[in-house]
Amino acid sequence: MLREFAQGSTILVDKPLEWTSFDVVNKIRWNLKRKLGVKKIKVGHAGTLDPLATGLLILCVGKHTKRINDIMPGEKTYTGTILLGKTTPSYDLESEFDKEYSVEHITNDMMEEVRKSFLGDQEQVPPIFSAKQVDGKRAYDLARAGVEVVLKANTINISNLSIDTSNFPKVKFEVTCSKGTYIRSLAHDFGKRLNSGGTLIELRRTVSGDFSIENSKSVEEWITFIEEAELGE
Repeated sequence: MLREFAQGSTILVDKPLEWTSFDVVNKIRWNLKRKLGVKKIKVGHAGTLDPLATGLLILCVGKHTKRINDIMPGEKTYTGTILLGKTTPSYDLESEFDKEYSVEHITNDMMEEVRKSFLGDQEQVPPIFSAKQVDGKRAYDLARAGVEVVLKANTINISNLSIDTSNFPKVKFEVTCSKGTYIRSLAHDFGKRLNSGGTLIELRRTVSGDFSIENSKSVEEWITFIEEAELGE
């Protein structure tokens, strides 16, 4: 029954490429309001995904929006691809490549040593193209305006990191990490520790806390669910 669903639900969405997390929230909210004939309904997300990332986005509807802060601290698992030898200001493909580095000196043994170096607690500096607040403004707004941004390092934890180097200089990875870890920074730092460069060219979130992408639906599937659901009392 849709009215009961709208009063309090947690849903899992497979976010499409180039959508913002807010795009997904707005789409689900708009369809719920239209079907229910109401002017207002609470919908929020637990953990932002960048537009160039796909995968698991947790949405809380109605009373469940109060649970967002309880859901967010869980560990996250991502898969993706790092391109070695090139960098961008945003550490991903949101901006153009600005520097190139040699990759000829990089061996499989070096990459394995670097992989191990990321395990456990460590300090990580967020990308300047991030939503971090700097003097009341988003870091990415300042960066895009050409303002020099200096961000403080955060303590993060990486409990697992596996890599596949068979398509070098592209390195596929799977990482399980704490809340607040920036995978773009991991890609950048991975290249830096190899005395080269690194850019995140693909990213997908597969797990967030107790929730898995395997139990998610696409935006279109959730819209169909809303349209076909009985209203109920």
